[in-house]
Amino acid sequence: MSLVYLGLGANLGNRLRNLQAGLRALAPGARTLAVSSLYETEPVGPSGQPPYWNAAALVETALDPQDLLTLLKRVEWQMGRRPGERWGPRPLDLDILLADTVVRSPDLVVPHPRLAERPFVLVPLAELAPEVVHPLLGRTVGELRVQVGDAGLRRVAGPEWLSACEVRP
Repeated sequence: MSLVYLGLGANLGNRLRNLQAGLRALAPGARTLAVSSLYETEPVGPSGQPPYWNAAALVETALDPQDLLTLLKRVEWQMGRRPGERWGPRPLDLDILLADTVVRSPDLVVPHPRLAERPFVLVPLAELAPEVVHPLLGRTVGELRVQVGDAGLRRVAGPEWLSACEVRP
């Protein structure tokens, strides 16, 4: 089994329910062990989009990174994400941030190539993994988080968001 850190985001529809349902849909391929707080952030990319809700999750999986990516893309599709404008609005975005291995392939790069630049990734990730060392930069997630700061983030819920407001028929 491998431990993998995921980045989560949603800015269309019911963002909370989309994030909750997206994580639940990863089973049985990946089991969620922990989630960060939930943050509202301004979108990166085209203007006029609604704000994102972002979080990080620690999952345990027997899947290799490529198969995990396939699972993540399938869950995004099930949640209504369709190909479109780069960095455009989406009901669910799931990214592999860090894994037990470094991956360089045409469709997957781990660690995530922009991880060290983005507060909306580093602030939630640092809640879960402040001492984890970025394998290419040689710095901890906590150090990277301090470097980028937290401008533009607003905490909207603690880690209890995953079980709060359960979807009811």
